Order: sequence, then structure tokens, then C-alpha cells
Amino acid sequence: MKKLNYKKIIVTVLWIIALSGLMTSLAFVNKKEKLVKAEHLNINVQNTNENQFIDEDDIRDFFNERKDSILNVELKNIDVNGLEKVLNTHPAIENADLSVDVNGDVKINVRARTPLVRVINMDGESYYIDTQTKLMPLSDKYTARVLVVNGFVFEPYARRHMFSVNDIKKNEMFKELSVLDDIYELANYITKDSVLINLIHQISITKEREFELFPSIGNHKIEFGEATNIAEKFEKLKVFYTDGLNKTDNWNKYSTINLKYKNQVVCTKK
Repeated sequence: MKKLNYKKIIVTVLWIIALSGLMTSLAFVNKKEKLVKAEHLNINVQNTNENQFIDEDDIRDFFNERKDSILNVELKNIDVNGLEKVLNTHPAIENADLSVDVNGDVKINVRARTPLVRVINMDGESYYIDTQTKLMPLSDKYTARVLVVNGFVFEPYARRHMFSVNDIKKNEMFKELSVLDDIYELANYITKDSVLINLIHQISITKEREFELFPSIGNHKIEFGEATNIAEKFEKLKVFYTDGLNKTDNWNKYSTINLKYKNQVVCTKK
């Protein structure tokens, strides 16, 4: 007959008792947590150094206008996922995370959207394209100092804001009709170049869907052509500015600087 291992049995029983106690404690703590009410709303807005489209007060007002109850509400009754989803629909918010803890703190971390370029269409309607390639409405609170694009742009905000520039690029029909993807590519390149961002301040689109650039220095127009070979064209422009215009009065010598031809810059004198 096999001898019972009393030591092993005792250890097993002790483990069962310990686990039972732990489960009871966790159930008690969990029940207590659910009764805790939200007492503090801690809001952190990132990216405010680049723009001031949204701040803590705006987020509080956003919830108040929707009559979303948060403070003095038991944690179990706070729809964290629902509130987070709604907050992410705000036109000035790129991403929002919401969480609660047992101390009654509701934490909201928000990253504000960053406009890249402002578009003014043929109807005079104006909106932004942000750094995440999404369309963004103007704000009564703040105006971003970014590149401005006007001219033959027909696309209204209402029929395009649900599509990002990336969506447009992936859709053959949209890509044929839209100029927003080209606007983004050109503006993104200019903005990331420390020389160009200080040089170019406005872009216009012709009826042939070609781009004309207007510098902040000199009284001339840069004929860029289509939004192709972007890096090559801008390198030609920078070399020309450095070697060809970096002399007295040369900045006002020409009426147009044409970058459309390969390996050359063609200028028209005034």
C-alpha cells in the first residue's frame, strides 16, 4: 500500500486556502473600486507648442455641451471606451486616451492635430490638410501660420473630409479628380526643408493642374509644373538662388523662374 505524502497534502491545502483568501480579497477590492466616484479630471494636451487649436477648457466644454457625466459618477457607470471614441471625433484632436483609477482620477491624454497647409478652393472655402494627411476645418480660436494654396482647387471640405490624402492616393478615380494629394506632397516637402519653408509662402494651382510658387523674397513667380520630381526641382531652385541670384538686385531681375525642364532653370527677365 502506497504511503500518503502528508507534507504534500498539507502544502496543497495551504495553497488552496491562500488562493481562496486572495480571490475573496480581490472580489472585495473590485466591489469597492466600482463604488468609487470620479473626483478629479486630469487633462494633458500635447503638441500645444506648435498650435493652440485646443486646450483643457475646450475639452471640459466639449463634455459639458454633450452633457456627458464624468465627475461625481461611480467608476462602474463611466463609459470609458464610449467617451474616448467621442473625444476622438473632435476636429482638433489627433488622438485621445481616457482612463480611470481607483483613486477617483479620470485621466485624459490628448494630442492636438497639426496643420500642414491651408487650402482655399475656388468657392472661397478654406480648410487645412494636417500632418496625418487628413482634412481639418478652420478654427475661430486660432489660425495656423502655414503654407497657403489657392487657385484651381474645386474640392469642398464637406465631400472630402471623410477621406484622407492617403485614401485619395490609393483610389484611382479620386486620384484622377483630386489635387489634394499633390498639394500634400509638395507642402510636406517644403515644410520639412529648413531653407524652403522660409523661402516659399504661397502656392497657386493653374487650370492645367500645374503648381506656381511665390517666394517671400523678390518679386517673381516660380513655375514648378506638376508635382513630380519634387526633390530634383527644388535642388535646382536652391542652387540657382545660391549661385544665380545671390548678387545685388538679382532678386528682382526676373519675372518667372521655370523649373519644369530637366537639368535646367529657364528664367524670364522683366
